[in-house]
Amino acid sequence: MAHVTVTIAGRAYRMACDDGQEEHLSRLGQEVDARIDDLRKAFGEIGDQRLSVMAAITLADELSEMRRRHRALEQELQAERVRLAVATERSELAERTVSDAFTKASERMERLARELGTSPSSDVGMG
Repeated sequence: MAHVTVTIAGRAYRMACDDGQEEHLSRLGQEVDARIDDLRKAFGEIGDQRLSVMAAITLADELSEMRRRHRALEQELQAERVRLAVATERSELAERTVSDAFTKASERMERLARELGTSPSSDVGMG
């Protein structure tokens, strides 16, 4: 298990993380620190605990919005998959219909050619 020291609101915190996650945890700490700095600039010195709570709430709000957007995109993706399946089914049906029509037309032309080739009227004038 790895350890990383992150600095938030001027205080250092030693934190454990999975091996290989050190840089990611450091970036997260920097993001929280930046949020607290932004809130401090906006609201002044209102206490570290209050600033930390406000930063946590703003991050939770953003996470909630991202989850909502993710669900909406998942629903949109599912609807697109359904539309694709319907379009594919229609395309396959149209392909079968056209193929059947060509097959029937070909069979009809072959039948007509046989009938014309063996028809008594084809013997007219030969005699």
